[in-house]
Amino acid sequence: MIERIETGTRMSKIVKHNGVAYLCGQVGSGATVAEQTRDCLSRVEALLAHAGSSPEKMLQVIVWLADMADFAEMNTVWDAWVPHGHAPARACGEARLARVDLKVEIIVTAAC
Repeated sequence: MIERIETGTRMSKIVKHNGVAYLCGQVGSGATVAEQTRDCLSRVEALLAHAGSSPEKMLQVIVWLADMADFAEMNTVWDAWVPHGHAPARACGEARLARVDLKVEIIVTAAC
């Protein structure tokens, strides 16, 4: 069974299937990549809770940065947030994001 949560015309915020939660890409508010990353991860945490999951159950994370020069700054926030011993498989790349003010977008897949 596929369960779609907070579904709109274009996308669902969460799709659950066979014990796995797929979150839509999350962005955050703020002027710096650190601020945006903190806000983004707060949103990820809320969606994971809504899906019946948690950061400890993350399987895979894809991080998109508008500028790879922000990699170290984003990682400082990420490293402080990710639960010790529960780091997911992760990839990070550079991409043009949906708005020019966005610096980071994070996509999470987690067990639930």
